[in-house]
Amino acid sequence: MTEPLSSVRVDSWLWAVRIYKTRSMATTACRAGHVRVGGDRVKASQAIRVGDEIRVREGGFDRIVEVKRLVVKRVGATVAAECLIDKTPPPPPREEVALRPLRDRGAGRPTKRERRDLEKLRGRDTDGRDQEY
Repeated sequence: MTEPLSSVRVDSWLWAVRIYKTRSMATTACRAGHVRVGGDRVKASQAIRVGDEIRVREGGFDRIVEVKRLVVKRVGATVAAECLIDKTPPPPPREEVALRPLRDRGAGRPTKRERRDLEKLRGRDTDGRDQEY
């Protein structure tokens, strides 16, 4: 019988519990700085232990999970759910998320006046910088 694991690579664990589809995607996310353990950006080879809090940036929001059990090999969805505690807050209501102005399909590029109106709506100056208030 094998002894229980004391630590696992963060990229391997993220792949094993199905947060990322492939291990290379988990490694790339670590390199890009989208993965934090204990508030610090980590390399893919960083060792994690039971009880560590991992923040994964996806879709503009942080997904917060706590390590409950260490696994190295990819496991089924039910087992993966038992390996972590999801502490992610619910997403904000759709009304609070800023809506992007949409143009009708086939309307072409915005005119100079329309572009200035869009920039004013976004709170930017005409040269693309944020306005000072």
